[in-house]
Amino acid sequence: MATPQKLRCRVQKIINHGDHVYTVDLKPERALSRFKPGQFLHLALDDYDPSGFWPESRVFSIASSPAQRNDLRISYSVRGRYTARMENELHEGRWVWVKLPYGDFVIRDANNVVLLAGGTGITAFIAFIDGLTDEFHNRVFLAYGARKPELLLYRDLIDARGGTNNGFHAFYFVETDDKNKNDSTNAQSPGFFAGCVSLEAIWTRLKNPQETTYYIAGPPAMIQALTGNLLKKDISPEMIKVDAWD
Repeated sequence: MATPQKLRCRVQKIINHGDHVYTVDLKPERALSRFKPGQFLHLALDDYDPSGFWPESRVFSIASSPAQRNDLRISYSVRGRYTARMENELHEGRWVWVKLPYGDFVIRDANNVVLLAGGTGITAFIAFIDGLTDEFHNRVFLAYGARKPELLLYRDLIDARGGTNNGFHAFYFVETDDKNKNDSTNAQSPGFFAGCVSLEAIWTRLKNPQETTYYIAGPPAMIQALTGNLLKKDISPEMIKVDAWD
């Protein structure tokens, strides 16, 4: 694992997805250390003095590709005091501090894999999905849920990989559906399901589910429910990997 580095980043772009969900593009002041898909960074809003302590920060999965050594991307949902500060204080051109990389939620390709994502938990998988090529021979199933169709972040990238890699299959779950949306975005479209992420909805589509590794990233309640469901299906605990966040 690369030695973590601390560096300043300029906020390059902020995308407001609605419902207090944002994507933030950062421009580091120098090239990034190498990191692996699934790792995370610490983001600090307050200035960092190298002679003192690291300021208060929060962790976010790195959504940008490891091949992009001069760009960083994160997504977040406002869920507490710190992310409320981010919503109020971040603007294009502002400087922040990050330290990275951290974490071992790294997808291993020895088996077929199922990625179970809820909300901004999808960011833990985006760098891996972005790097999929035809040379990746194992099957990858993504089950991704959000409150509304428009909060299915990175859908263009996900759909593009599904079109170029025959072993990658994506399924979307939406808790509410806007009937005014067209058929390409609402839950009546093929590949969409109404409600929360469900193992039952995709179980028969999996190949050798007992020999598959399951990765879960999302809200604690989702992680707990899906983990319990997998254990009831006699999936070995060693085959269940969790990226807990709140």
